[in-house]
Amino acid sequence: MDIRPIKSERDYQKVLNRIHELWGAEENTRQGDELEVLFTLVESFEKIHYPIDPPHPLEAIKFRLDQLGIDEKELSKILGFRSRKHDIFNGKRKLSLNMIRMLHQKLKIPAEVLIRKY
Repeated sequence: MDIRPIKSERDYQKVLNRIHELWGAEENTRQGDELEVLFTLVESFEKIHYPIDPPHPLEAIKFRLDQLGIDEKELSKILGFRSRKHDIFNGKRKLSLNMIRMLHQKLKIPAEVLIRKY
């Protein structure tokens, strides 16, 4: 097991190929340990070179509603009034702190996503 830092795109591709070879390795084995270490290296490299921005707060809400199969009536209950939901999604109103708290609590959307500027 010759593990080195990922310093280039070429190194990154080599590590991804090795992960593919090791896929399915048993935990607590030599190959399983190597796979775990390689995952950590890839995660670190990707965080720096391929950052993923958090989603737009309103898109996160729509996505989560779709995931949970919740309709707009239920969202109106969470936000307080139907008109508030309409105003928020039409850009006339921003999410309030109480709305963010409720969305986080009821829909389990990370608060850091909901507090982003939009």
